[in-house]
Amino acid sequence: MKNIFLLLFLFTFYSFSSSVQAQWVQTSGPGFVNNFAASGTNLFTGTGSGGVSLSTNNGTNWTTINSGLVHVNVRAFAVSGTNLFAGTGGGVSLSTNNGTSWTTVNSGLTNTDIYSLVVSGTNLFAGTSGTGLGGVFLSTNNGTSWTRVVSGLTNTQVSALAVSGTNLFAGTNNGVFLSTNNGTSWTAANTGAVYQLNALAVNGTNLYAGTAAIGVYLSTNNGTSWTAINTGLTSATVTSLAVSGTNVFVATYGGGVCRFTNGGTSWTAVNTGFSGLSTIVFSLVVSGTNLFAGTYAGVWRRPLSELITSVKEIPGEIPTNFALHQNYPNPFNPSTNIRFEIPVSGFVSLKVFDILGRELAALVNEYKPAGNYEVNFDASKLSSGVYFYKLQTGNFTSTKKMVLMK
Repeated sequence: MKNIFLLLFLFTFYSFSSSVQAQWVQTSGPGFVNNFAASGTNLFTGTGSGGVSLSTNNGTNWTTINSGLVHVNVRAFAVSGTNLFAGTGGGVSLSTNNGTSWTTVNSGLTNTDIYSLVVSGTNLFAGTSGTGLGGVFLSTNNGTSWTRVVSGLTNTQVSALAVSGTNLFAGTNNGVFLSTNNGTSWTAANTGAVYQLNALAVNGTNLYAGTAAIGVYLSTNNGTSWTAINTGLTSATVTSLAVSGTNVFVATYGGGVCRFTNGGTSWTAVNTGFSGLSTIVFSLVVSGTNLFAGTYAGVWRRPLSELITSVKEIPGEIPTNFALHQNYPNPFNPSTNIRFEIPVSGFVSLKVFDILGRELAALVNEYKPAGNYEVNFDASKLSSGVYFYKLQTGNFTSTKKMVLMK
């Protein structure tokens, strides 16, 4: 009897410790983070009123680095070699020593209210507010001097910039604009279809636009046409986008963080561990093997291995029945494969739980065509113990047990 109680205690302990690890973890970083920059092992945050902070150990410790900074409202970063640029409410600042000191580089900027920065080769672009002589500015000498480049840009509130090959995109209050000649001229990229842009991100040939009110839009033809991709999105107010491999992460105001995989049809919320005001997320960045989120409640960190799964379709005939197979190997350490079959297309949910029923991972949470599938589950961040995986699609539900043994 004592042995039985001991086993139950151990399994509960393992499950508890696993659920603590398999989730977002708050760091000691500042709150209200407008933007991040990752450069090697250095992670920088730009805040609304506290300037720039630096962490060299994945967010465990942070140091404020504002010496010479032109303004403490930091809205954008750009990294070019050993140069770090900060776009602020008072112009652009440059640091060549990882933020130890900053120099103001505003010559030629007729609007110093900076909202976005991006590097394209040896060119640095800045997007500004729409007041006065704003829009997009170009520097070819690391900010020593700037030239206003707005020909064809009919909206000069430029909240986001992105580069895809030789294409430069500007996200404005009235849609997306495209330049193929380093800003010399601009054309509307389906202006009006997407508006109030907060963020742009490029993933291969896909261009993603995050808006302030209508969610996320996708263009596969450089902005000629756009498609809304909002199924599963937890909030229509999008503040930031980040890319890792074929996965796109979106930060939302009040809805936390969601993940989208190229070729998928819906978003998956990845908010385990967030609490209270942490679901108000202002910024995201991929740094090393982690995804960082800047929220109203500080900086949070989560390993990418917990957020990204690969669903592989196995060629063959369409199955005639639903099936969830036993994972293999089992017991396993640290990863295992899970196969399932669906005879009809539909929304598929495959999730992992601990023995107390707490959700640890969403391996699949999207529409899938009929077929045979296999998913690899990486449990390297979990502790030894008993876990369960559950498949739900249509009226079919099946749950199986697996054992992680380290």
